[in-house]
Amino acid sequence: MNTAHDLPTTIPAYLERLRQSLQGCDPALAQDALYDAEDYLRSELAANPGKSEADVIAAVAGSYGAPDEVADIYRDTEARVQTALRAPPPPPRKSVLGRFFGVLVDPHTYGSLFYMLLALATGTFYFTWAVTGLSLSLGLAILIIGIPFAILFIGATRVLALVEGRIVEVMLGERMPRRPVYTDRSLPWLQRIGAMFTDPRTWGTVGYFLAMQPLGVAYFAVAVTTLALGAGFIALPFAHWFGFDANIDIELFGFVDPSSPWIWPLSIAVGIVLIVAMLHLARLVGYLHGKLAKALLVSNRAW
Repeated sequence: MNTAHDLPTTIPAYLERLRQSLQGCDPALAQDALYDAEDYLRSELAANPGKSEADVIAAVAGSYGAPDEVADIYRDTEARVQTALRAPPPPPRKSVLGRFFGVLVDPHTYGSLFYMLLALATGTFYFTWAVTGLSLSLGLAILIIGIPFAILFIGATRVLALVEGRIVEVMLGERMPRRPVYTDRSLPWLQRIGAMFTDPRTWGTVGYFLAMQPLGVAYFAVAVTTLALGAGFIALPFAHWFGFDANIDIELFGFVDPSSPWIWPLSIAVGIVLIVAMLHLARLVGYLHGKLAKALLVSNRAW
């Protein structure tokens, strides 16, 4: 039980205590908790202009909670939400074949695969946005309109980071922030702009957007090429069966005649293995990309 003298006496001290209490939890969860706490405390301070920060913190401690209590609440709530949303795990498989083909019934597999296909469009948009915004910001810097444009570009980029975070969380299963980094509206606007430009997360987001173009092209090319190749191997015997392979080179396999009946089951097996291997690769790409997104899009204040 926290007593009045145990409570921090300033909002920054409260947030620092909360940050310490959140050590070891997901950084995205910490960013959300810190945003909620700062927004709530500063709103209470603004609503009670006659009170000091210490008085406001003491007054809300009973309803909102002390820093360690708030941290425990967020941990417990997150655990319950994640348990409720998490898809049932596939049954354990001991055999090699069971583990290899088990990826077919894992819902995260298809989210990762769809992300790889979608990344061509989102990566192109993010890359175009970042390059155009940076170029115009630098090009217009000598004009009076340059500064407002740069501020608008950076602000919109931070909003897009939240959008990408939601896409990553839904498709890849990586917990991402649901709140932005809090901006103290009581500060002078020049300080708020300066904080936005000096926040490493701002430039991490720009770097992420620039990297999404080559990553998106690579993801899309690998996924489409491998899936098409696997589907082609599976379809080849059926194409021959129905007479659609008149233009297929007789030496397609290099050393056998694809019209030989015994090669048909082998062709189908190779196609299936290629597709399942692609699904395993999609899972790996989804895991690694989720970690990259968290490293570049989550505020370093939450780490």
